[in-house]
Amino acid sequence: MKLLDQLVNGLALGAGYALLAVGWTVLLGAARLVNFAHGQLYMLGAFVTWVATSALGVPYLLAIPIALVAVGVLGLLMQLAMTRLVLEQNIVSLMLVTLAFGYLIQGGAALVFGGNPQRIPSPFTGENLAVGSARFTQQDALIIIAALALYAATYYVLSRTNIGRIVRGVAEDPRLAQLYGINAARVYLGVFVFAALSAALAGAIIGPRSPILTSIGFEEVIITFLVVVLGGIGSILGGLITGLGLGVFVAVFGAYFPPAYSMAAAFAVLLIVLVVRPEGLKIR
Repeated sequence: MKLLDQLVNGLALGAGYALLAVGWTVLLGAARLVNFAHGQLYMLGAFVTWVATSALGVPYLLAIPIALVAVGVLGLLMQLAMTRLVLEQNIVSLMLVTLAFGYLIQGGAALVFGGNPQRIPSPFTGENLAVGSARFTQQDALIIIAALALYAATYYVLSRTNIGRIVRGVAEDPRLAQLYGINAARVYLGVFVFAALSAALAGAIIGPRSPILTSIGFEEVIITFLVVVLGGIGSILGGLITGLGLGVFVAVFGAYFPPAYSMAAAFAVLLIVLVVRPEGLKIR
């Protein structure tokens, strides 16, 4: 395949990685929270979109907000169940609890949706666009636009608004923030729901590119972890650049070497970067 084809494909793939990672970036950086069920929320967003479009006949663009509402409510309930652990900043327990939630969501999804691969019908997957000799679909363009728009909005809110200052203040010292009248539990709830919504959006928009399975969640957690750590924990711009770069790397590497080795090579890059720059890119 031509190099330009791989670069264009890599940008769409990388925008998907970045879109998947933005919620975790905010969770870890702005709220010091972890959620190992993030990939399962992504999977659920894809399957709710599939049910809405295939079984209920809802147009694709209307199915996306349905997926957001469904997964957002689940994220809300998860966070309410973990409120005490979150306020205590009990990271080890949070890791175990969210991992358990991930297995429960995956098992429940397998029972409800079955184990067969499914395709989300989207009117944008069959429409081709061109950049020079490279071809890509409108769905790819939608992924790129959604990623850039969400990152721009997230960066603006966290760095330029009072909401962002409150979130950062709670992340630094939740007890001190509460002395100033800030409801830390409500802030954590908002951040967690935002992460769930971003995961659902990623699933709904990325899902139509390839068949979806209920087992895809844990692989997405690994990719998210890679993007967040390489970009620098809490760095919004770092996460975006790393996601795009990782997508291009995987696409180009897979064109010249067996694709099965792509993620191994990506983790080799992670090791090299962390040795040279332990804090990751950390672009502000």
